[in-house]
Amino acid sequence: MKKKRILWADDEIDMLRSHILFLEEKGYEVTPVNSGQDAIDSIREDSFDIVFLDENMPGLSGIDTLGQIKDLNPNIPVIMITKSEDEGIMTHAIGKKIADYLIKPVNPNQILLSIKKNLHKDDIVSEMTLESYREEFGKISARINDSLTYTDWVDIYKRLVYWELELTASGSPLIDLLKIQKNEANDSFCKYVKRNYESWIQNPDNRPLISPELFSRKVFPLLEKEEKVFFVLIDNFRLDQWWDVKDLLANDFSFSEDEYFSILPTVTQYARNAIFAGLMPAQIVKLYPGLWVEEEEDESKNMNEEALLQTQIERFRRKYTFSYNKILSSSSGEKLVQNMSALANKQLNVVVINFVDMLSHARTESKMIRELASDEAAYRSLTRSWFKHSSTMDILRKAKDMGYKIILTTDHGTVRVKNPQKVIGDKTVNSNIRYKVGRNLDYDRKKVYDIHSPDKVGLPTPHISTKYIFATGDDFFVYPNNYNYYVSYYADTFQHGGISMEEMIVPFITLTGK
Repeated sequence: MKKKRILWADDEIDMLRSHILFLEEKGYEVTPVNSGQDAIDSIREDSFDIVFLDENMPGLSGIDTLGQIKDLNPNIPVIMITKSEDEGIMTHAIGKKIADYLIKPVNPNQILLSIKKNLHKDDIVSEMTLESYREEFGKISARINDSLTYTDWVDIYKRLVYWELELTASGSPLIDLLKIQKNEANDSFCKYVKRNYESWIQNPDNRPLISPELFSRKVFPLLEKEEKVFFVLIDNFRLDQWWDVKDLLANDFSFSEDEYFSILPTVTQYARNAIFAGLMPAQIVKLYPGLWVEEEEDESKNMNEEALLQTQIERFRRKYTFSYNKILSSSSGEKLVQNMSALANKQLNVVVINFVDMLSHARTESKMIRELASDEAAYRSLTRSWFKHSSTMDILRKAKDMGYKIILTTDHGTVRVKNPQKVIGDKTVNSNIRYKVGRNLDYDRKKVYDIHSPDKVGLPTPHISTKYIFATGDDFFVYPNNYNYYVSYYADTFQHGGISMEEMIVPFITLTGK
């Protein structure tokens, strides 16, 4: 392995001979120089991995030398060493983007620690992450096999998301093993949902928090305490995406993190309408038929969310003042930010943001977006970039400044599909590839969750013979006609509507301004 090369500039370099010998014994190649100018000349003539730079040298000072080194090589880490603890010098050095700051006298282990932190951090983190996941792998596998409750499954999913982010960040080869374990977990989770979903709907006292209960159990209690609430729903916002962006909010907010379960199908028409209505879809159809858009109708399936929220408020005999705002573009987001002061008299403001959902659909339809979001990590990266630079951050900060408690959540997640499952249906069957609803469906019962009595799980029954089928894990439905074309078109795209941890276990965050 090629030795790491160190340039050390100090006007008393001869007095540091023991330090240099120590580093050479540790496998480093050290080039000592006596002045800032010599350091600059060395940088011009040769390449180094790191620079140690004395701050107080005659002639060209350490600070001036640092500036010229950064002009020649902006990316080389520079460690400033000084006798002074003057805050101004420290601030100046940090402003010049030093990698570390050491106070004399320094001992060899301090120097070694700084080198490891700046040259070997990624390797050390990767090695430790790899070792830690190896230890955790067996524990997670045992939990997957033994999990009996929904709280167990929330914990398992959170552990898998944690390790996915850690292994991805460290570039560990164990990410492939994690993917296998995640698939194994999803297989077991889907079996768990099949066994318990009907019972959840029939027995409200023995189930996780689900979509129709968000307002009654989480929002209305805050309003009853005279809190003003900004309810921000980002469509298709998964738990891993939240974890990847939450550091962007850490300086402005403290957060209380929770999760809830999206109802089936995990799509806007059902899950989001259930949130705003406070009802299961079958109840919406029964009580407010004019506010439900059937599968076969051409209208937008979520055009009545504001009206549904109004019915829920009235049904609970509340008189909350509220606004409903939907953001479908950057311009509509900017417009909302500009006009937010007009919302200050509302007890409840609802904002629905559709970017992540549009991103997942665009990835299916656009080759360019597929390239940009080629895998889970890239998909998270695009979401983070959007979150950081969009009006969403401005909306949250301005809501905080207006004295609002902020709830940040979603209606469902999305899963990257891989395995096609053949299904046969007539022209009346819906187009979603993660669930199908219709009268004449032919499929492999072992591969799906099929529901022959939709009313038992709170789903509409347009016809007496209507049934629903749901894809599980990373499966997706494809018709036999043009089978190969549609398999290649949809494989590796992010979809929703079926059963997976990614789609059903979703974040519910309460943000409080600092």
